[in-house]
Amino acid sequence: EVQLQASGGGLVNPGGSLTLSCAASGFSFAGHAIGWFRQAPGKEREWISCVSSGGNSYYEDSVQDRFTISRDNDKNTAYLQMNSLKPEDTAAYYCAAAVIPGLTRRISLYNHWGQGTLVTVSS
Repeated sequence: EVQLQASGGGLVNPGGSLTLSCAASGFSFAGHAIGWFRQAPGKEREWISCVSSGGNSYYEDSVQDRFTISRDNDKNTAYLQMNSLKPEDTAAYYCAAAVIPGLTRRISLYNHWGQGTLVTVSS
C-alpha cells in the first residue's frame, strides 16, 4: 500500500521557521518526483514546490528564497524547510508523489497524496 505521511506543522510566529517532513512507503520513492502543495481555507489547493528524483528543485514564486525542498532517498523522506513565514502561508500542507521522476507543477501528474499537516502563522 502506498502511503505518504506529512508531519511537522504547527503554530509559528511571523518570521519564524518550520520544517515539514513527508515519509513515504509502498513504492519506489527514489524514482518519483515529490511535490508540496498547500490549501488555505476557502481556496484551491496550490502547488508550491517539487524535487525531482535526482534532487533538482523548483518553487512557486511566492515561496522562492524562503522555502527549501529536499529529499533523502535512503530514508524515503522529503522535507520542506520554511523560513521567514508570513500569515499568508497559513494553510494545510500536503505532500504528493508524481508519476514521473522529473520536475512538474501539474497537479494531475501527482497520483499519491499524504494527509495534510496544518501550518498556522500568527502572532
